[in-house]
Amino acid sequence: MKAKLGIAPIAWWNDDLADLSDDVSLEECLHQAHTAGFTGMETGRRFPIDFAELGPILARHGISVCGGWFSGQLLEGDLAREKDRIRPQMDLFIAAGAPCIVYGETARSIQGVRSAPLATKPKLSEEDIKAYGRTMTEFGEWCAGQGMPIAYHHHMAAAIETEAELDLLMKHSGAGLPLLYDAGHMAFAGGDVLRVIDKHHARISHVHTKDVRMGVIERLDRSRESFLDAVLKGAFTVPGDGSLDFAAIVGRLAAHGYEGWFVVEAEQDPKVNPPFEMAKKGHKELMRVMALAGYEVVS
Repeated sequence: MKAKLGIAPIAWWNDDLADLSDDVSLEECLHQAHTAGFTGMETGRRFPIDFAELGPILARHGISVCGGWFSGQLLEGDLAREKDRIRPQMDLFIAAGAPCIVYGETARSIQGVRSAPLATKPKLSEEDIKAYGRTMTEFGEWCAGQGMPIAYHHHMAAAIETEAELDLLMKHSGAGLPLLYDAGHMAFAGGDVLRVIDKHHARISHVHTKDVRMGVIERLDRSRESFLDAVLKGAFTVPGDGSLDFAAIVGRLAAHGYEGWFVVEAEQDPKVNPPFEMAKKGHKELMRVMALAGYEVVS
């Protein structure tokens, strides 16, 4: 089985919390990621949206686009509008040969609202999720038909956060909606990270290897503290620096035949956790667990 290792620029510059950003250029970010051993990077706010400009920059550093976030609004409803909104990113990703666009549902989400406690996340009924699942499936099928699939990101402080919510979305959507599996977000939400793989492995098309510091998470007051408060306190980190057993997680994905990208995505304070050092630590741990699981890491 083959795997590719990527990283997200959120460790260098945070798109939701500008204060959590290193003063580094895109070129330096790519250089550090490549030096740490990664061959792919997801996009972020300092990436050009024209591949004629971006392509030569990536080539200079031996990095490819391995995904990137899209702030979706389909929970609020307009399919035609979302097709128009995703089109520029889709065109860029097709030109870049990216594997997918990461779809994050931001309608009603409180993930970017510092004043909104975790306990006030949006909650949907099963009927709501049933209708949403139909819409998401139609959108996913359209995106794939255009030549760029999406991968749905379950996420803290969003409508689909918990294991039970993800189960319902998978139940009420079709194979046309692939899943991004994020162990860190699922652990933060109180889910069983291995059980989720067992249940939904057939839909997993992209993997974020986000680790968590459970000591930080367990001390949060969810009635008062927000998702961004948790990030500032250091809830997330890279594999090998937190509480999750990535040997077990990667091994379980391998057991179900997953092949593709494993992307380190760990937002934290770059002054406390220097991104280059954390990137090297995350890459070292991933190489260790990939070998244990029988993956061949390819560029």
